[in-house]
Amino acid sequence: MSKILFVMTGVDYWTLADGTKHPTGFWAEEAVAPYEAFKAAGHEIVVATPGGVVPTVDKGSLAPEVNGGQEGADKVAATLDSITEIKNPIRLEDVDLDDYSAVFYPGGHGPMEDLAVNATSGKLLIDALDSGKPLAVVCHAPAALLAATHTDGTNAFAGYKVAAFTNAEEAQAGFADKAKWLLETRLVEAGVEVQVGEPWAPNVIVDRNLVTGQNPSSSAPLAAEVLKKLA
Repeated sequence: MSKILFVMTGVDYWTLADGTKHPTGFWAEEAVAPYEAFKAAGHEIVVATPGGVVPTVDKGSLAPEVNGGQEGADKVAATLDSITEIKNPIRLEDVDLDDYSAVFYPGGHGPMEDLAVNATSGKLLIDALDSGKPLAVVCHAPAALLAATHTDGTNAFAGYKVAAFTNAEEAQAGFADKAKWLLETRLVEAGVEVQVGEPWAPNVIVDRNLVTGQNPSSSAPLAAEVLKKLA
């Protein structure tokens, strides 16, 4: 059995272009589906957040309409409530990469607020990439890649092929014209090669030890790719 590190957002809001704070956090499915897959395979999970704050779930991610109905929503909520690791995170600042076999970043709009500018997370991402260990990032969590810059200002993920929440999906979600910046656009500007799939359909890209997923429905197939690398 090995340990997998979940790096999660520590904020419960996302600042929009007009300065208002949109309530958010992490997206339930993006934590729950990989958690269940990794635990079923016998792996231990450790959650880390900036400052060790308990991460907040985006209430919208618990709605029936994004979980295939009320039964699915109830199941996600119940599973989430049973994940003690999320309720007892360690400080991201105290993470020792050597303790883990893989690193995973679930999304939600939260990472757009904190992990996108978190230098500790940025260094961890660079170290994880360089280590060759499986590094998995899904949906809005690739915002964290923006903080993974070298001393010369270049991005460590420049030239990597990734999947991430797209501008089209952000528009369909109703936030494209409200956001300070769009994830797909910023990644491309950093030199990252975003592989755009159909909106809301699973899209997982594997490039070397980096495994990325476009949206919530990519969470389970992303976890499967990580498990292949750990086998």
